[in-house]
Amino acid sequence: MVSRLTPFYSDVQTHYDLSDDFFALFLDPSRTYSCAYWDRPGITLEQAQLAKIDLALGKCDLRPGMTLLDIGCGWGSTMLRALQRHQVNVIGLTLSRNQFHHVQARLAARTGGPRAEVRLQGWEEFDEPVDRIVSIGAFEHFRQERYEQFFDFAYRTLPADGIMLLHTIVIYGLNHLRQNGIRLTKDDFAFMRFMLTEIFPGGQLPLPTGQAPRGVREYAEQAGFEVSRIHPLQMHYAKTLDHWAEALRENRSRAVELSSLETYGTYMRYLTGCAELFRGGIIDVMQFTCGKPGTGHLSD
Repeated sequence: MVSRLTPFYSDVQTHYDLSDDFFALFLDPSRTYSCAYWDRPGITLEQAQLAKIDLALGKCDLRPGMTLLDIGCGWGSTMLRALQRHQVNVIGLTLSRNQFHHVQARLAARTGGPRAEVRLQGWEEFDEPVDRIVSIGAFEHFRQERYEQFFDFAYRTLPADGIMLLHTIVIYGLNHLRQNGIRLTKDDFAFMRFMLTEIFPGGQLPLPTGQAPRGVREYAEQAGFEVSRIHPLQMHYAKTLDHWAEALRENRSRAVELSSLETYGTYMRYLTGCAELFRGGIIDVMQFTCGKPGTGHLSD
């Protein structure tokens, strides 16, 4: 049954539909806009992004002929990798018009292979069975008020042996911060307010785990999932953001031309400030492997 909830189109488009050309100034050629995985020394940002995609897809136990749902598919890099490496059918969902048109063009350029389509649609509007779900960097936009509905949706959408790989930024609670000697400053609070007003309006970071309030693990388990692995990638994101900030700085003139000096400054503050929050241990990014009970789903 399709949810009656309306996806947060406006909030998402405010950020992601700024300008494809602007984002291309600091992202790698695949336009992967999430934490890279630096699994070996001396690799490029593009190689590290591919390693992250392979890390995520490798936890899904994909087999040829399956259908993979990519929730928050971005500019399509995870979809294309799944098609190429795993020979699965893929459905990508995005709320961004720019991303939708970009992925449409990339898929249209394919010749043969498994079925693939992208939809300008939220998970709230999706009502078809799939074999696996991957979601990288979209959960931050769902808001806590919809966490229960999202995990219920995912559980209902998957078969008895279904697996979902959820990759999301998380924020640590005050108890964790105190136990680890981490102090939140006024500047930290000001930066987080800046992020929610200037960069990701309507966004919200979940706790990784916890009883009151609940974290991602508890919401997943409440829906019926077993969470076999929680894989933190904190310093990998700090390094990713460093690469993005350096690339944007090197392309300052073009960035100002495409947007404005104010927008350039806003994005530099965003990229460098987020890197400091990761290094400071205030936020993290994690991959949650969620499978239905008794399926022997992969944990690596």
